[in-house]
Amino acid sequence: MLEDVRKVLKLSTEALDGEIIDLINACEADLKLSGINLFDTDDPLIRRAVFTYVKANFGYEDSNDRFLRDYTVQKLALRESKLYREGVL
Repeated sequence: MLEDVRKVLKLSTEALDGEIIDLINACEADLKLSGINLFDTDDPLIRRAVFTYVKANFGYEDSNDRFLRDYTVQKLALRESKLYREGVL
């Protein structure tokens, strides 16, 4: 997941990996607090939510609000799904 997030952020260095890992973990915690119990980083919807969350919190000052709104919509959609709430594939 870390490598993929680096690509999404267009980073070629590992210098910010600690911050990225913290954001991935924060996204997981936020989704779980919202009632989403399925956090499978191979799931395309979870991956998209992580990418959007990281972008919303990673210094895209001119787009932070848009990414945060997008993440909120993604999170709400996941929460509406019984599959993601119950955490069973």
